[in-house]
Order: sequence, then structure tokens, then C-alpha cells
Amino acid sequence: MTLFSVGNVVVDIVARVPALPERGSDVLATASGMSPGGSFNAMVAAVRQGLPTAYAGGHGTGVFGDLVRSRMRESGIRILLQPAAELDTGYDVAIIDDGGERTFITSFGAEARLAREDLASVEPAPGDFVLVSGYGLLERTNGAVLAPWLTALDPGVWVLLDPGPLVVDIRPAVWAAALERANWLSCNEREAMLLTGATDAASAIAELAKRSAGVLVRLGARGCVLAVAGQVRPIAGFAVEAVDTNGAGDAHSGAFLAGLAAGLPPGAAAVRANASAAIAVSRFGPATAPTLDEVVALVRSARRENES
Repeated sequence: MTLFSVGNVVVDIVARVPALPERGSDVLATASGMSPGGSFNAMVAAVRQGLPTAYAGGHGTGVFGDLVRSRMRESGIRILLQPAAELDTGYDVAIIDDGGERTFITSFGAEARLAREDLASVEPAPGDFVLVSGYGLLERTNGAVLAPWLTALDPGVWVLLDPGPLVVDIRPAVWAAALERANWLSCNEREAMLLTGATDAASAIAELAKRSAGVLVRLGARGCVLAVAGQVRPIAGFAVEAVDTNGAGDAHSGAFLAGLAAGLPPGAAAVRANASAAIAVSRFGPATAPTLDEVVALVRSARRENES
């Protein structure tokens, strides 16, 4: 059983600031760094939760491409495709304010240039998982390639679709094909409202539950809402001090899929996903997903507190 990610891996150039600067002004960063991000965060979360993982996305030739390959190998992630010969991996500038909220500016690279022949040899088997990011479904990235590839997957392959903040920019036909094939849709409140046109999270969740057999809507510190076959229920979060929300959604998705792969029912997998995201936001950096032991310890500790 393996997780295949066809999401975009980019390099996060991260700066922590007291607050976003006014237009035309400047602000001094209190901390900074550079590391792989995007789909990398979800893959690391899955690996640390015990799910073997392979990257089936693009990567480039250059400083950024070298960095993402090195970090993926160090993390135990298999790399399935050869690097693009004349283009480096893309990057984003991630600005984290003192409230832990993040703002991105993204520049695409080789990860956004997949060709049909690149995916010809990527054949997940029944029981495997595929992680799809909305960034990869954009017209200017890989939407024209990924949509038919997803449609042709064996019905026994489990697909999780994470639309991302640019979901409204995905072509309707591409989005419809991806959503129809997805077993799980995982998004945050803002994305849920964008997807449905609803003006509040509750209405958006109710509408998404009609459109997909499995839905996860992440609510930050409040946990998430899980909808299975139209049955909606909240899954409580874990109280932590958030210092960096970058990669929280990815940590949630990777842990959720690892829980399903381990045989957990969706509700228990969502509890682990909430714990994984909670621990991740309590640490500075993009790929801070915890190990399975850390997640289990937090879940048990919270359970004991609730029982006392």
C-alpha cells in the first residue's frame, strides 16, 4: 500500500514578520529559512505516520530541484520521474505573521510542466492512495494532463483531492472530472465557501456533503468536520499555541490518509489528522508534521483529560 502524490513540490522561502508591511513599505523579518514545501509537506506527514510514499510530480534541474530531491530522499520518499532538463523547480515566498497566519506568492517551475508520457508509467494499484492538489489542476500547470490520468485510474485506487486556495481558477471541466473521481475532498473553510458560493461554513459543508461521498473541512484550532455519505459530524481539535500555520493542511491530509491505510475508520483517522495538524502548527517551519508516536501520545493525553 503506497501513497502517490501528483501534487506540486516547490521550495518555500519563508520569512516571519510582526505583520505584513503596507504597500510600498518594508518590514524586517524576525526569522527566515528555505525548504521544500507544497505537496512535500503532505508526503512527509504520511511517511512519518507509517505510509510508504512516492512522488509522481515534476522537479527541475538547478538549485531548487537539487534541494527538493535531497530532502525527499532524506525523508524516505521515492522519486518516480526524472528531472526536467532545462527548468528548475518553482518556489514560493511564504510570509508568516505573529498570529501564525501565512501568505504566499508562488512562481511555478518544472513541477508545473508534466506531460502525459511522464505519468504513463505511474500506475497505482487497487488499495493505493493518490493525493491531488488544486495547484496541479490549474490550466497553467498540469490540469490538462492530470484530469484524464485520474479518470483512468483503477476504481480500487483511493483519491484525496485538496483544492487549495486557487480552486476558483481551475477550469470547470477539469474540476468536475477530478471531483467525480475523488473519494475524499479535503479543504479549509474559505475553500469550502469558494467551492459552493455559500456565505457561511455550515452551509458550505452541507452542500459539499451532497457533492462528494467523503468530505473533510478543516476548521483550524476547532478541528474539522467529517461528512461520509451525507452524514456530517464535527471532529474536535487539540488546544496548542499556534506559531506557524504553514503546512497545517498538508499535515492533516497526510495523516488522514495514513490513518485510513492503517485500517482506521474515517472518524478515527480524522482525529489523528487533527492531532497531526495541531502539533505541526506548534512548530516553526513548513514540514513539521509529527511522528505517529507523537500523534498517538497527544490523542491519548487529550482523552485522559476529557475523562478526568
